[in-house]
Amino acid sequence: MNEPRHILSNFDKALEQLRGNLFRMAGLATQNFTDAARALAQRDEDLCNRVIADDEEVDRLEKQIDSEGVAILTRFMPLAHDFRRVFSTIKAATDLERVSDQAVGIARRARKLLKEQPLPETHLLETLFSLALGLLNDSVRALSSEDITLAGQLKDRDRELDRLHHEAIEKITRRMEDDPTRAQHYLNLVFIARFIERVGDHAVNLGEDSVYSSTARDIRHAAGQGKPVGA
Repeated sequence: MNEPRHILSNFDKALEQLRGNLFRMAGLATQNFTDAARALAQRDEDLCNRVIADDEEVDRLEKQIDSEGVAILTRFMPLAHDFRRVFSTIKAATDLERVSDQAVGIARRARKLLKEQPLPETHLLETLFSLALGLLNDSVRALSSEDITLAGQLKDRDRELDRLHHEAIEKITRRMEDDPTRAQHYLNLVFIARFIERVGDHAVNLGEDSVYSSTARDIRHAAGQGKPVGA
């Protein structure tokens, strides 16, 4: 009589640990992205190096979440909502690892820029950073609370980030054409802008994971609300 309750208790503990690792990973990835932005703005090489070094812990957590998630699915064979929560956690870990990768890319390009005189066009990236960070924070919040309303707002906000990213690239490219002697330095800014834009994409993915976890709706590539998987 006690065996089903015992199994359920063990599942709850395993899922709680899995989700705890995910949100620890989210905190680290978000901090890395924030530090990368600060490193560029403050021209801080030590901070660039810290971002690169701290990515190792994010990578380790992704592997741990993958391993624990597969173990939970194999051992407990959860159904319906519980299965979706485990599966979405594994998927979300992949996007968070990639957010941290984007931060590393920013730090490496920023470190190259620190060897040269500051580029005035660097300020064009400040709004991009702010929008992307807001998207990332809200996507993690939506995933944590399975807030599908908040998650549903992310795609439109990401479109605004895409628009501003396009405008920034155009301005930097024009400046590159005007001053070809510094073309490589402007190219580093172009890459950084792209890394920031990609963080917005990963934030949207995290929001989609929260919708799937809560409702079984797969809203990827959908203009509307999406349909339940298998419908």
